[in-house]
Amino acid sequence: MLKPIKVQPIFKEIIWGGNRLKTDYNKISDLNNIAESWELTVRDDGMNTIIGGEFDGLTMQEYIDKNGFSVVTNKELDRFPLLIKFIDAEDNLSIQVHPDDEYGMKTANSLGKTEMWYIIDAKPGAKLVYGLKEGCTVDTLRVAIENGAVEEQLNFVNVKKGDVFFIPSGLVHAIGAGILLAEIQQNSNITYRVYDYNRLGKDGKPRELHVEDALNVIVNRTDAEIDKIRFSTNAKNDNLLASCEYFNVEKHFIDGDFEFSTNAESFNSILCLDGDGKIEYNGESFSLTKGDSYFVPAGIGKYSVVGKVEIIVSKI
Repeated sequence: MLKPIKVQPIFKEIIWGGNRLKTDYNKISDLNNIAESWELTVRDDGMNTIIGGEFDGLTMQEYIDKNGFSVVTNKELDRFPLLIKFIDAEDNLSIQVHPDDEYGMKTANSLGKTEMWYIIDAKPGAKLVYGLKEGCTVDTLRVAIENGAVEEQLNFVNVKKGDVFFIPSGLVHAIGAGILLAEIQQNSNITYRVYDYNRLGKDGKPRELHVEDALNVIVNRTDAEIDKIRFSTNAKNDNLLASCEYFNVEKHFIDGDFEFSTNAESFNSILCLDGDGKIEYNGESFSLTKGDSYFVPAGIGKYSVVGKVEIIVSKI
């Protein structure tokens, strides 16, 4: 019988990563750092496995193959739609941009990448890049790249715990040092680096940039347009963090008992940011604690989250 399933994350060690996911979020790994913890992923370069229950040890792809794509959605999709992560930035990420679906399919047979960030924690003074300065055109940016003056063209934003950033394809962005966040995105791993602070990779060489692709997909926006993107979520309720054609994301503080449900249109992803509780479904209980990730199949109806927990619930 279909029921909520707990999934094992995939860890990514990257030059800018930290160790807060080990120390604070119960992630166990021999990697030097956990820059990214892929909490829900069905990809060749990162595939969750199921922990416990009838499907213990199966990959998410095997689980979907066994039960049918209807556990994901009744919509006609040719691939799993979302990729959900924790990201721990001990250092600055590269300045980057992602393509839309049309450009992604044309160049890499991949979806584009629209995403959102929920800031779980941020050190004092932490900043991120959210768009270009008003008046910076693609041509201006090209010259800045050639002259090593990219940072002068970027819109830096101070961040604090609880902030939300919606990042459509074509928006230049970068997570800054000292930020821990949850990322909900299209199932895509296309990133075009515009600038990387002249850092060297593990091989001792500068990390690859993707300047021409980046310049091809950047969308110029005014400050007013950028503010509208960030602060307009098409909100239908007070818990909604972001809503777009690719995903709907809610955040809930639960102290007691809260009822959710899945219909045939979408699964639910539950990401536990803090606290202890349980998921209750059809007479069974599933432990839910800080750092846990659950996949709740589409179409199973009502289930409850019980306890004192802070969670992010994502669906398509």
